[in-house]
Amino acid sequence: MNILVWHVHGSWTTSFVRGRHRYLVPVTPDRGPYGLGRARTYPWPDSAVEVTPRELRRADVDLVVLQRPEEFDLACDWLGRRVGRDVPAIYVEHNTPKGDVPNTRHPMADRDDLLLTHVTGFNELFWDNGATRTAVVEHGVVAPAVEWTGELDRLAVVINEPVRRWRVTGTDLLPRFAELAPLDVFGMGVTGLADRLGLPADRVASHDDVPQERMHAELGRRRAYLHLCRWTSLGLSLIEAMTIGMPVVALATTEAVVAVPPEAGALSTRVDDLLGAARRFLDDPEAAGRAGAAARKAARDRYGLERFLADWDRLLEEEVCASR
Repeated sequence: MNILVWHVHGSWTTSFVRGRHRYLVPVTPDRGPYGLGRARTYPWPDSAVEVTPRELRRADVDLVVLQRPEEFDLACDWLGRRVGRDVPAIYVEHNTPKGDVPNTRHPMADRDDLLLTHVTGFNELFWDNGATRTAVVEHGVVAPAVEWTGELDRLAVVINEPVRRWRVTGTDLLPRFAELAPLDVFGMGVTGLADRLGLPADRVASHDDVPQERMHAELGRRRAYLHLCRWTSLGLSLIEAMTIGMPVVALATTEAVVAVPPEAGALSTRVDDLLGAARRFLDDPEAAGRAGAAARKAARDRYGLERFLADWDRLLEEEVCASR
C-alpha cells in the first residue's frame, strides 16, 4: 500500500513508517512545514520515500493520512484528486482540544469523507467530533536501546517550548522540584529556562534539541522522570522514559492516568504528593528501580511497536477496502 503522510511529529512518524507499507513523504526545496521530507535525527527505513508535489501528481496513492486541516486542500491540489472521494483519507488528531473545552469543535467534525483517528481515548472523548466516524489508535514507540541506571541524583524533564507554553506544560511547577534536586530539562526551545524561572543554572540545566538516541541515554542516568503537563496529549517522551525503565512522577491529567499505573511511580493532582514521591525516589534508589521496572513493563505491554503497527494495518486496510 502506498500511503501519503506528512512529516509533522517526529516520534509518531518514526513509529508509523516502520510498518510494512510504502510511505510517501512530501518534500519541498525549503523543507518547510509542508515539505519537511525524511527525518534527519530519527532512523527511518528505506520504505519512507521523499516525493515532491510534482511527483505526487503522477504517484500511485492508496490512502492519505492527514494531520493538519490545511493538508486536506493541499493533498487535493498536489494529487489532482478529491481526497476522501477518489482516494480514502484518515485524519490523525495528535492534540487535546483548545478553547472552549469540553465544547471544542474539531475542524473535521461532521464529515463523511474521512475517518478521524485520535491517539488517545481522552482526546476522542473531549473533542466534539460531530457525526464524523472516529477511531482510537494508541501510541506505539520504538523501544530505546538504553536502560535506566539512575546513578545521578537528578530529575529529568522533556518539554518543548516550556517558556511559551508555560502553564500548559507545567513549567511554573519546576522551581518546587528544583528545591529537591537539580533538574535536567530536554527539548526544543529550552535554552535560558533557568533565567526565566529565576533559578541558578546549577538547579535547572537546559539541553536544547539533543538527538534522540543521546537524549535517551542521558534520561536513563537520572533518578526519575517528571511529567508535569496540565493539558497536553500523551507525550511520547513519557512513554519512552517508561520504556527505558524510569520511575515516573506525573500530574494525574489527561491520558497520563491511563498510561502510568500506580506501581510505576506517582500520579496525583496534588503537587505536594508528587514532591513527596520525588523525594522518596531520590532518597531510595532501590524503590526507584522497582517503580521503573513496573513502568518499563507497562509501557512495553501497552505501547509496543508491534501492537501499534497491527492496529494501524487493520485500520488502513478497512478504509481502503471500504472505498472500493
